[in-house]
Amino acid sequence: MVFWDQNIIQILSVLTLISNAIIVLYLLDFIYYKINKRFLLNSLWNYAGKKAILFIFIVSFVATMGSLTFSEVLNFNPCVLCWYQRIFMYPIMFLSIAALYIKDKRIIPYILFLSILGFPLATYHYLGQIDNNVSLPCDVIGYSSKCSETFFMQFGYITIPFMALSAFALIIIICLIAKKTEKD
Repeated sequence: MVFWDQNIIQILSVLTLISNAIIVLYLLDFIYYKINKRFLLNSLWNYAGKKAILFIFIVSFVATMGSLTFSEVLNFNPCVLCWYQRIFMYPIMFLSIAALYIKDKRIIPYILFLSILGFPLATYHYLGQIDNNVSLPCDVIGYSSKCSETFFMQFGYITIPFMALSAFALIIIICLIAKKTEKD
């Protein structure tokens, strides 16, 4: 792997770490909310809810461009499960850019639906990579790689399916925050 390849992987891995920190922060604040009936970071979540479509677009754009960079620039052949994850992620980017353009949040339930379908698929793929006891359905088919193949592992746990898992989880949380903000 050349220097540029490592930089791309490092940048996308750091962005995944940041998304994981946001997810954990929200989940901890949600637990606090369930106990105390208020969010500690309510103003932050309200801001995220108001700008939900923009944040969804940013997350889905980075995920889409990252997956295309892995396959088209770094020549990591996507496996069958990677293709299925792309089927759920790519429309989110196009739906969110259209929603940004027409300034309409009514697309959020559809984005949430796509994310909820993509999340368990990415989770299953990731678990199959890190646990040999989870059988993945695909082997080498045509030009694709094995689903269990790990092209890299950053920080001891971040792989391509984990990046997708994180993106879907963050989009789900943003959609839920947007729905809550809409009610308030």
